Amino acid sequence: MTQTETNWDTLDWAALERLRDGFLAGAGATVAYWQSRADLANYDLTFAQRIAWKWDAVLAELKLRGWAPPPGEVLDWGCGSGVAGRCVLREFGGENFPALRLFDRSSLAMEFAAARAKAVFPKLTVNSGVPDTGRLGLLVLSHVLNELPDAEREALLQLARRADAVLWVEPGTHADSRALIAMREGLRQEFEVIAPCTHHETCGLLAAGNERHWCHNFAAPPPGVLADSDWVRFGRRMGIDLRSLPYSFLALERKGLRPAAEKLAGWSRVVGAPRVYKGFARLFSCQADGVRDLTLQKRDAPEVFKRLKDEEPVLLVQGTVNGEKLAAVEAALP
Repeated sequence: MTQTETNWDTLDWAALERLRDGFLAGAGATVAYWQSRADLANYDLTFAQRIAWKWDAVLAELKLRGWAPPPGEVLDWGCGSGVAGRCVLREFGGENFPALRLFDRSSLAMEFAAARAKAVFPKLTVNSGVPDTGRLGLLVLSHVLNELPDAEREALLQLARRADAVLWVEPGTHADSRALIAMREGLRQEFEVIAPCTHHETCGLLAAGNERHWCHNFAAPPPGVLADSDWVRFGRRMGIDLRSLPYSFLALERKGLRPAAEKLAGWSRVVGAPRVYKGFARLFSCQADGVRDLTLQKRDAPEVFKRLKDEEPVLLVQGTVNGEKLAAVEAALP
């Protein structure tokens, strides 16, 4: 089965179930996921699209913050079918990068990802493998941490230290978020933290008493997906709630590479899903002085409250905080 032949009518459900079981078991470190190009094609049409929706949310937030990566090659490490690299190239423009470089344990995956990238960006130079030495451009990492033992995580941390910028997306689980926080702490002396944080201090979730919390948000599926018969069937067969797209992410840029922008200094980042009640909402909030649960009364910010009630995204807020109360909201993004 070739890439062009794979569609909803020709999906290999047995292969998708095998892949799903491998993902859930975190078997990628010991067992090769990909047994054929058809595996990758089936994955790229289904599971990979859900990852793409998470990347869309991350890239939209970076655009909202006015950030774009510095010039340089894109390295999609642990590329799988290459969906993360393609999302980045699409958002920032394939013509703005000299090349895409792919790395994966599987040569099948690198070949598939290269073919898909060339199909979308015909003029793009695509290379494979990781240079042994020297600086890297934009390092793209997606859903890799749960497959790596400690020694390989440390090696990945050292690889990240060679990059000019890092975009990193992981599943929004407690364990994966905490692992990503550890990476943030290991890199923040050398890198500016672009997002999700609005500060460069130690992550407030590491403070005593916050052990049960984790940094995550929820992406929205594209309009129409929940009513699409193919996606509904996929969700049922795979046991997936199509509405739930939790993710954790990290965006970094090497210090001194460009003038640092403090556009959102003093703002707070909303973590997780706000809880909306009659007349008030609770927001778990992260800022330079730590994390805390804030109460927003409807009467203090009716427009923001309405957005929260309507389940519209509110990621960043600027306002006056009195104790545990968000007494006034001067601005909210998006």
